[in-house]
Amino acid sequence: MVQAPVDEVFDWHARPGAFARLAPPWQPVRPVAEARSLRDGAAVLALPGGLRWVAVHDPDAYDPPRRFADRLASPPLSSVLRWVHTHDFAAENGRGTRITDRVDTSVPDAALTSMFTYRHAQLADDLDALRRSRAWGSERVTVAVTGAGGLVGSALASLLTTSGHRVVRLVRGTPKRPDERHWDLERPAEDLLRGVDAVVHLAGEPLLGRFTDAHRAAIRDSRVGPTRALARRAADTPDGPRVFVSASGIGYYGARRGDEVLTEDSPRGDGFLADVVADWERAADPAAEAGLRCVQVRTGIAQSPRGGALGLQWPLFAAGLGGPIGDGRQWTSWIGLDDLTDIYQRAVLDAGLSGPVNAVAPHPVRGRAYALVLAGVLRRPALVPVPAWGPGLLLGTEGAKETALADQRVRPDRLLAAGHHFRHPRLDTALAHLFGRSR
Repeated sequence: MVQAPVDEVFDWHARPGAFARLAPPWQPVRPVAEARSLRDGAAVLALPGGLRWVAVHDPDAYDPPRRFADRLASPPLSSVLRWVHTHDFAAENGRGTRITDRVDTSVPDAALTSMFTYRHAQLADDLDALRRSRAWGSERVTVAVTGAGGLVGSALASLLTTSGHRVVRLVRGTPKRPDERHWDLERPAEDLLRGVDAVVHLAGEPLLGRFTDAHRAAIRDSRVGPTRALARRAADTPDGPRVFVSASGIGYYGARRGDEVLTEDSPRGDGFLADVVADWERAADPAAEAGLRCVQVRTGIAQSPRGGALGLQWPLFAAGLGGPIGDGRQWTSWIGLDDLTDIYQRAVLDAGLSGPVNAVAPHPVRGRAYALVLAGVLRRPALVPVPAWGPGLLLGTEGAKETALADQRVRPDRLLAAGHHFRHPRLDTALAHLFGRSR
């Protein structure tokens, strides 16, 4: 049961991005193509070993807004596995919709429980997020996104499109789809941002890696210069964006802040990442000086089994080999991936939000508590601690200090003051959802 009219629920499923939004993040599958139509289109998932799951929609079962269905139609899987999935939607009390998934399959029921637990919770949360977003305006906007193929960018793009907005992906290579435009990092084309209402700039070299001179240079050079060039192009485009949203990080506060509560008004810290983030945020000044509303999203440790820190950790914990890093006393300021994309969508739509915004959950945890919660969700022990020198073997001394051993207790004051709703304000419920263990 979801609190949305049946027409809206059916339309959500028909929009681009719905297939990706409902894909369980812990499963070793990747959406490759979405169905262009729920009546007779086909969706494709990439499976391990080069296999493809092709779900073909059945025109005879298509009955909007009440029903659609798909069946597995890709050999060799379809020759050994039966799968017909019927999606039923029924109005309840004029305001809600009851959703029933009926699957005719040879897969045991127990193997499907986590997947459908996740899908139903994800759909309900996304529809709630769509309803809340209308408080910031009902206008459908066009959003240019850099880094749209990354962990955060792909999740944000699908959230925006299922909310009815248009996404233009800025890509460094040759555009291959109608929604892509070529982006030259140093000299963006004059027409790059024409017809665009907002820019969300996410692209940058990943932090994970040994902090050699070359890696530090790549981290800085991939952020500061391209951000400045893109901000100037946004400022100079007459029919271009009114909003410039740029990724940032809680590295701004420095790596060793201990029990100090850090808000957007806290002073900048020391260290390599603090210097980079400060310059990165200032690189958006040309857009602000031209009158665009600018938001810098200072992101904590994003949580998703698909990538980032959790993507590296959870297989170890699932094998019973997980535990806290070091003494486990360092503060971990985390954010669920869906809460992070909600914040980016709000930054695009909410005219009252500007400047730096801490994109972290309101309840940070210490490292030991994080390990115990993750182990509990996965129903495994957390008995194998990682010594403090361990991350240094992979990341180097500076890299370990700035990332794996960072001690930052960050609070999202500006979002809390704005009455922002967090889907998962506490770590246990966030991780339970991400692994299909929600009640």
